[in-house]
Amino acid sequence: MARPRKRKDCSSAAAAWRERELLDKKLVDAGVVILRTTGCSHFHQGACSMCGYNIESSDDIKPEDIKKQFDTAVATLGDLQFLKVYTSGSFLDQREVPRDVANHILQHCKKMRWKLLFESRPEFVTDARLDEVKEIHEDLEIALGLESANDRVLAYSINKGFTAADYVRAAETIERHGAAIRTYVLLKPPFLTEAEAVKDAVATIRFAAKRSAAVSLNPVNVQRGTLVEKLWRNWAYRPPWLWSVLDVLKSTKGDCVRLICDPTGGGSERGAHNCGECDGVILDSIRAFSISQDVGKLGSPDCKCKETWKTIMDVEGFVSGGTVDLQRFFRPQRT
Repeated sequence: MARPRKRKDCSSAAAAWRERELLDKKLVDAGVVILRTTGCSHFHQGACSMCGYNIESSDDIKPEDIKKQFDTAVATLGDLQFLKVYTSGSFLDQREVPRDVANHILQHCKKMRWKLLFESRPEFVTDARLDEVKEIHEDLEIALGLESANDRVLAYSINKGFTAADYVRAAETIERHGAAIRTYVLLKPPFLTEAEAVKDAVATIRFAAKRSAAVSLNPVNVQRGTLVEKLWRNWAYRPPWLWSVLDVLKSTKGDCVRLICDPTGGGSERGAHNCGECDGVILDSIRAFSISQDVGKLGSPDCKCKETWKTIMDVEGFVSGGTVDLQRFFRPQRT
């Protein structure tokens, strides 16, 4: 008999923690709050191929629950200069974050004099909505998940539900209202080879850098219940190599005001990883680079797995059927 699913605590945030963040070229204390909501609107219309964040959403969550989540979470964070508020979808989507809830969060941040970062899909970024938001709190950074500047990748690899032109329209709207833009770029959506993924991420960062105060490179991690997980379990997908992450960062640092990366699940089988021996050194160097913006801090240890990565970059496109986790064939056989 299957166990009954445990009911989510609708009045508790999914997570909250403190971290360090650059603000006006200074390292400051930042807070992160991940709110449970009724879910991303796009999730209810098909969902992105790699996104499993709606696991924390629930139809039972009411507006007063979200307010309580926020108030309880920020009370644990202490003194801050910067607050990042994430949901499973869009802060500006009033079906997910009702206007009075959003206003409650904005008013608190204004009172505390915190810079606020939140995410939104382009369709919810309008002049009317930003007029309302900016009337309450001026100090904003709005994150847009562009992922790829290639419309074919957006449609057939990610199922993003919008085009690069939609991103540009939203970015221009944010610029008109004087808010900063942070753009998310995905490294290695499904159905791209490792080499194709690197090329796409580099092109997308250069595309987004024209409008962004910061660009965040997000290597795919295999999240539960997603198309990516199904492919991964069937040897049809491998998360990106950390060598690929380094390649993209080194190739594009000169194009961005600020380029950041913090690979979720880095070093694990579900996250960006190499052979295991060099992963920790590279991940530490990526974090150091993201804070300092000094490309010299990006590590490149002497590890034999780099030759395997180079070989896969060269030959993966010739494999019949497209993307396969070729690294499995390079691993030594256990006896």
